[in-house]
Amino acid sequence: MLVIVSPRVGWEEINVGGIATNRILRVAFFPLLAVLAVTAFVPMVYDKTITLSMSLMMAIIQFSSYFFSYHIVCYLLGGFYPELVKTKGATARLHDLVLYSLIYLVLLEIIHNVLPIDFTPIFFLMTYLVWIINRGAHYMGLEKTREIWFIVVSSAMILLTPVVITKLLSMLIIK
Repeated sequence: MLVIVSPRVGWEEINVGGIATNRILRVAFFPLLAVLAVTAFVPMVYDKTITLSMSLMMAIIQFSSYFFSYHIVCYLLGGFYPELVKTKGATARLHDLVLYSLIYLVLLEIIHNVLPIDFTPIFFLMTYLVWIINRGAHYMGLEKTREIWFIVVSSAMILLTPVVITKLLSMLIIK
């Protein structure tokens, strides 16, 4: 979580520490997705118009949107930046960047789920993700000339992919 509090120090720590991507998935990402799914039921407490079936559908949609976003964004960024998937280490760094970025977004979504009102500043906090990715771009080992475009492209993908998947699943599931 150091990446969220102090991105520069967090990325340096990750670069030195070498935590395996599978461990990040098991210890942080998947448990947070489970918490996110559980918090989809919290609005039933303060909004009596929300039913159990509506909450269950939202839990499935929120879980699925971030789960699939991880895989889709890693695949797309690997396609746009092939040098990030040429070696096992480069691929791990790409997956780490996407994972830590999505973990930040999942935490914001959890906070949004438990609040009884729409708290607009949470959506402004999503822009902080650009700063996290900016600090992680050096960690990716890209050429300086490609870092700016990487920050723009990866930020857009990581921010928009869960939103698009949520909208698509909402259209399919919720009638």
